[in-house]
Amino acid sequence: MALIVCDKISKKFRRAGGQKLLREHLISWWSKPDSHDFYALKNVSFEVEAGESLAFVGGNGAGKSTLLSIVAGLAPPSEGSVTVNGRIAALLELGAGFHRDLTGAENLILNASLLGFTQKETDQLFESIVDFAGLNDVIHEPLRTYSSGMIVRLAFSVAVNVNPDILIVDEVLAVGDQAFQAKCFDRIREHRRAGRTFLFVSHAAPMVREFCDRAMWLDNGEMIMQGDAKEVLDAYQGRVAVSHGA
Repeated sequence: MALIVCDKISKKFRRAGGQKLLREHLISWWSKPDSHDFYALKNVSFEVEAGESLAFVGGNGAGKSTLLSIVAGLAPPSEGSVTVNGRIAALLELGAGFHRDLTGAENLILNASLLGFTQKETDQLFESIVDFAGLNDVIHEPLRTYSSGMIVRLAFSVAVNVNPDILIVDEVLAVGDQAFQAKCFDRIREHRRAGRTFLFVSHAAPMVREFCDRAMWLDNGEMIMQGDAKEVLDAYQGRVAVSHGA
């Protein structure tokens, strides 16, 4: 069964125009609706079956993070439709969904509740989440006192310990220290062995090859290729090598 179905997804943004006189604003309002718009994604379709892992590859600005945000329900598509069957835990941006004035413990409880966990379920998981993150000594301190690495550790620990149906990771683990990264990758392997679905953005080709069955290559918001992870990655890296050699 397909857990994720994206059908002809497009995402349109309005370009920032800087300061304008009132007259210029009025002109822009009456101009064609898309005259100041650009597409971060254009007509992208794919499906992900239960237990599959899919990587998104492409250069900066290709639309990878935008697409993950739409799948995670954090942003609506401008066109097309998204259907997701299952609970998602997403690591898309450092500190996303966290409040700096709350303690680590309060943020943990808040994020678990947003993922649909009851207070009882969160209480049962609390100790294992904190232990995995290695934040026992500071879990009751305000998040504003945490380093970026500590925030990543807490966010990832919540995501993987609530056992989501779909885990989404967008390059954020690059912020953590090497020891914690290794710990995270071991946990991702456990999720893969357990048959959970995984969406992944990374510029690290070895991780894409190890963790993902399939890959999609995006460029300027459009899908160039999708299929076997190794084949897509080889094609993408070949294009990059040619462009750098030109």
